[in-house]
Amino acid sequence: YSNSISVSEHVVMMILALVRNYIPSYGTVVRGGWNIADCVERSYDLEGMAVGTVAAGRIGTAVLRRLKPFDVKLHYTDRHRLPGSVEQELGLTFHPTAESMVRICDVVTINAPLHPETEHMFDDKLIGRMKRGAYLINTARGKICDRDAVVRALESGQLAGYAGDVWFPQPAPQDHPWRHM
Repeated sequence: YSNSISVSEHVVMMILALVRNYIPSYGTVVRGGWNIADCVERSYDLEGMAVGTVAAGRIGTAVLRRLKPFDVKLHYTDRHRLPGSVEQELGLTFHPTAESMVRICDVVTINAPLHPETEHMFDDKLIGRMKRGAYLINTARGKICDRDAVVRALESGQLAGYAGDVWFPQPAPQDHPWRHM
């Protein structure tokens, strides 16, 4: 339980960094640029977006609680449905499967443990079922996402962005494709 709050805050930070296009905009300024149009070209408001978590345990639920004030539509999938009082309090929509949830979400955050059922869960097939231009955040385990499927989805525009603080393997080798994307 030592880092549940830290991770949930980190997820919210990464969502905002992706949706608001923070890192590329920062890079523009560092390189001496100042064309605001270049910075905001891919910058969007989080408000009104559909955001879903794969797993709603300690971290997933903490993420949902932190996102509620952003006036987003909150979704979740988990093997264990949350109590109705929590769903009502946070305005949550439950989905029985990740596949049914990712189809409607603009942002998907992974907060699930790694086990045989979740290893490479986010492969070409599941990512292909996501909304085109959606964002994917993984602070769970690197092997939940198929490394090359994420690369292909970013290159094709299926994903607008990917953020994660977990890799496979860890530490990632210098030629790991996510290092350069």
